[in-house]
Formats: sequence, C-alpha cells, structure tokens
Amino acid sequence: MTTRFTLFFLLTNCCVITRILKNCISFSDTGNGEQLYECPMCSLTCTNIQILEEHVDLHLEEHSFSEGGNITDLELAQWLQTEEDKQQRSEEEKREREEFKKLQRQYGLDNSGGYKQQFLKNMEREVNRGRMQPFEYHKRKADMMECLAFGIDDGKTKTSGVIEALCKYYQNENKDVRHVWLSTGVDHFHSSLGDRGWGCGYRNFQMLLSSLLQNSLYNDCLRDTTLIPSIPKIQSMIEDAWREGFDPHGASHFNNRLHGSKAWIGACEIYSLLTSLRIKCQIIDFHKPTGPMGTHPRLFEWILRYYSTDNEGGAKVACTSKPPIYLQHQGHSRTVVGIEERKNKTLCLLLFDPGCPSQEMQKLLKQNSDGTSLKLLRKFVGSLKEKQYQIVAIDGVLSLEEKAVTYCGHIRYLQTIRIPKLSSGVFTATL
Repeated sequence: MTTRFTLFFLLTNCCVITRILKNCISFSDTGNGEQLYECPMCSLTCTNIQILEEHVDLHLEEHSFSEGGNITDLELAQWLQTEEDKQQRSEEEKREREEFKKLQRQYGLDNSGGYKQQFLKNMEREVNRGRMQPFEYHKRKADMMECLAFGIDDGKTKTSGVIEALCKYYQNENKDVRHVWLSTGVDHFHSSLGDRGWGCGYRNFQMLLSSLLQNSLYNDCLRDTTLIPSIPKIQSMIEDAWREGFDPHGASHFNNRLHGSKAWIGACEIYSLLTSLRIKCQIIDFHKPTGPMGTHPRLFEWILRYYSTDNEGGAKVACTSKPPIYLQHQGHSRTVVGIEERKNKTLCLLLFDPGCPSQEMQKLLKQNSDGTSLKLLRKFVGSLKEKQYQIVAIDGVLSLEEKAVTYCGHIRYLQTIRIPKLSSGVFTATL
C-alpha cells in the first residue's frame, strides 16, 4: 500500500521528485572540516550544495522531463523507492550493530579486559577521588598480583562463621520456625573492585567450594584444589572443562575464552566445572511460575526435599552434610545455604548473596543478634518472582567411569532450555 501510494504521488508531482532527490544528497567530512556532497544519481561529489542541486536539476531535465528521455517517471519513482528501502535497511543494520555491541559490553564480551584491569581501574578512580591513598593503591596492587600469580583468592571479601552463628540462633529461637536445615561450613564471598557488576557466578562457585572443601566426601576429587581459587583461575578451570569436551555449545557462546574477560557465567558453566572435577550434580530448570502472582512454590518444595531427605527427625535445627545450592535467574545468581519450615507451614529460603558486603554479613555473627539481620538471607515464596530459575544441586562424587558416561550422555542434550545470555546449553532436567 505504501509503495503504490509513493509511486502515484511521485508520478503526479514532478516537483516533489526534485525535492526528494535533493534530500537524497549525502555528504561526508573530508577530515579537515570541509564537507563533500554526493549526487544521488551519478555519485559526483561537490563541495558546494547549491552547485550540486543545480547538477541534480540537470539530471531531471535530461532524463525525466524532456521528450525522448531514457528514464520514465515510473522508473524514476521505482528507483527512489529502492533507494529509500536501502536507506532503511542500512539504518536497521546500524541499529542492530549498536545493540549487539551494547549486549557485548553488558555481558563482558567486548574485549575490554577482565578482573585485573577492572581492579586497577577502579583503584585509580578511588585515588583520584581522594578515597584511597597512593601507598594503599600500590600495596593492594602488589597483593592482587601475588594472588593472581598463585591463582588463589585474597580472602578480603570472605565472611566465615555465619552458618555456625545461625545454628546457635535457631537453637534458641522459638517464635516462628518449626524446623530449619542448613548446609555446613559455607563461607560468604562478595564482589570486589575487580568483579563488581559481573562476578556473581564466580563468587557463588567460591561459596559452593568453601563447603565442599570442608566435607571429607570430596577430598579425593578436590585434592588439587585445596584453597579457594581467584576469579581468573576459575575462568581458566572452566576453559579446561571445555577442552575436556564439556558443553561445546556453551564454549562456542564465549568463543572458547573466559580468562581475561568480564564474561558472566551461569548454571551450565558451574555444572561443567563441577562435573569436570568429578563432582556429581544436576541442573534443575524451573522454567515457569507454578504459583499465583508469578511465584515458584515448586522450587521451594524441591529445595525442602533436597535438605530434609536423610535428615528427617525431631531435631529443630539440622546442620546437614548437604552442599549449598547454586541458584540462577536472569541477571543474577545466589547460593542457597538452608531452608526454614515455619510454624504456619510456609517455607523460607536462606540465601547468601554475593552482592551483600562483608560489613552487612558480619552483623549475623553477633551473639546478641535478635534475628533482624536475617532479613539479609530470608526469601519467602512471594520474594522470588523471576520468570525462570535454574539450580545446580550437588549429590556426591563421580568415579572416572561415571564422569565419562556423564560427559557422553550430556553431549546428546545440548539444545535444551537455558536462561538467555547467562548460561549455555547442557542437559537440563525440567520441572
């Protein structure tokens, strides 16, 4: 309809043709401030717009409005329509390229450097703003370089002892909680100057690992990982898992490279890394809400079964041997360290959030805590309303043979549901 109208309009209004052709004149900068104007019909360039408009008029007189011309009004109108379509496509392609670059920046895939570069840049900014002294900058830089060289985390964002403090608190709390199940020995890690804005997945892996390292069941498969690795080291470990053949689809999503980038990782990268370490785990995908107002009660019920299985009984507080659970949703991830069953039969997750700073987490260590600080951890069913959630749940150790079978089996399920841009495709059990 638009094209037919345009053709009719142009055929009946020759003066409009002239005006549109003149509007099609493009210009560019020579670099020294001088503009060049290009004829839309023969690509002749002029430095004066008036001269070029007269030149366009000659084209029209010669080819369109004189008797015996070589181009008809219809052909000219069609040409103008083609040029308009080409310009629209060019603008759309430009917008798509800009949007793609924006997404690359958002997800750390724009080759702008990784943990080290961001750490140094943010410290320089702190010095420039007067919030950090130069001597502190050089000391922290030296400490960071040493930790990166050894591939270990500096421990400066770690808070230990929270689980133990929670156990003591729940032993004396009789108001609302009927039962509570906790993972044992989970340290909290929060984002630092080097990974703020993109490091949640790596920090949650550090939380998982802190618990596994205190569980003798995992001593053998973690014999080469006795200390918490730094974020660049975790990136290298995931790349090692890819080289073993785990999650080739996900590896290609990151161009087979994480180290030196600010790339976000998700549930499937955590799964691949754990499985490569011979840690048995599974991804459970809660791909849509199962309760009113966009809630996920089945997620809560699954986590309750995970903790309460083999830990049922009369004890109000159960400090279980169950590892914590990696919890992913679009844009963020956290670590489940326990679950409350309230006296009114409702459930409440206890989450360690890598976005929560140490000074807030340390409030939970106070012996005289009245429980108000627990709001940092507690999430009821009505608090989790993202469209989709994924969890990575650990369940023992794989033998070398089981690891090979797991790898071969999951290769066949690479086109599964995954949270866009945050994780990559491996086998996902869907609920």
